Amino acid sequence: MNTFLKQLQLKFGNNDDFFYLQETLLDTPIVRMGFYSLIDVVRTKLSLQTYIKAAADANLTVDEFKNILGDIQNSTAVDDAITCLLQGKLLIYFEKDDSYVIMEPAPKPLNRAVESPTNENVFLGSLNSFTEDIETNIGIVRKQLLTDNLRVKSFKIGSDEITQLSLVYYEGRANRGLIHKLIDQIEKNKHKQTANLQQLSKKVFGFSSWSLISNFNQTELPQEAVNSLRKGRAILFVDRLPNALVIPGILWDVFCLDSDRNLSLPLMYFLRVLRVLGAFVTIILPGLYVALVSVNPEVLRIEMALSIAQTRIGVPYPAIIEIILMLFVLELILEASIRLPKNIGPTITMVGGIILGQAVVQAKLVSNLLIIILAATTIANSTIVGLQQSLALRISKYVIVVLAAIFGVLGILEGLVLICAYIASLNTYGIPFLGLSKEKDEINHG
Repeated sequence: MNTFLKQLQLKFGNNDDFFYLQETLLDTPIVRMGFYSLIDVVRTKLSLQTYIKAAADANLTVDEFKNILGDIQNSTAVDDAITCLLQGKLLIYFEKDDSYVIMEPAPKPLNRAVESPTNENVFLGSLNSFTEDIETNIGIVRKQLLTDNLRVKSFKIGSDEITQLSLVYYEGRANRGLIHKLIDQIEKNKHKQTANLQQLSKKVFGFSSWSLISNFNQTELPQEAVNSLRKGRAILFVDRLPNALVIPGILWDVFCLDSDRNLSLPLMYFLRVLRVLGAFVTIILPGLYVALVSVNPEVLRIEMALSIAQTRIGVPYPAIIEIILMLFVLELILEASIRLPKNIGPTITMVGGIILGQAVVQAKLVSNLLIIILAATTIANSTIVGLQQSLALRISKYVIVVLAAIFGVLGILEGLVLICAYIASLNTYGIPFLGLSKEKDEINHG
């Protein structure tokens, strides 16, 4: 056995799903290698026999036949052979001239079909969503964006585990400085190992892991990703991740969906204004409750102040403890609703929330008004586009609550200033998070 075959045997020989078959092809000794778990062996063998029969009928030589089968490599390229095997390719080694052919086999059906989105609901828009297969995702984008200006650059990053990464952008509309910077960062750091988006963001692109707002905007909707390309942004696909990473993320991703444009302008503006108001309600309302109940009740009309005071009769602790306690319980319910199975999760969390809410009010642990405040806050938070942005907003309201408990209404203003200053400090390779696109289409249509 030569060195090439020894190295592959040493690398994969102890895997039960690895096959190593010695055969003859056109009277030439060969070795077929691959993984049973990645290759449909029966269909691949039938396909290979068809090729052999056609080659025999045409009196092709072995070298001519190798060109038909696939890419021919020299046996010194062991690393390439290992990568191809891990990617599910069939490797045919020819002992006579110490070379191998990388053949595209019949693959095992390991990818799910293109389905409706599960994490983002669509109103009057395309119902396709991205899948785990990176080539399928790029194909979906090409299907939606019929232009010869679409550019795709693929990279393999990592040393021990190879991860495929594809950068897609619209030539002529994308910010060239941003594209060059992204390519430079990937080329410079492609040897670094990444296992998740947090590591990819930090090790490859150099973004902070502690930022509350990500430099990427994740979406599983092809329509939104394509719209971002039209606006001059880039998207990244990571193999086995069913989302597109739109870079750079900007503030208006929180409020605007491309499917809004399928409505008339008044309806589109109504929905977007509603989302903006929802964001303000999410951030301000819990803090406003604390400020008006415990620090600045004098700003309320006397009737309203007395009404609020009556709802808190018997509540044994201050408003800040009351609201933090209930916000914590609410966060637990929201997290449980995500983790529980879909067929029982909504029922358990709804019944649990109602029973829990009634129980704590009857036990005089919290006021009726607080339950209304929390329900309004949760509903308002759900109007925000994207789970990632919604989470950032949920965390931001705690800053406002704490400052409101200390400084009252003035604390709410201080908190808003802090949040605005933080948002204003964010940028992606010099492109500010608060930046506005200057595309004519956006100026005309929001």
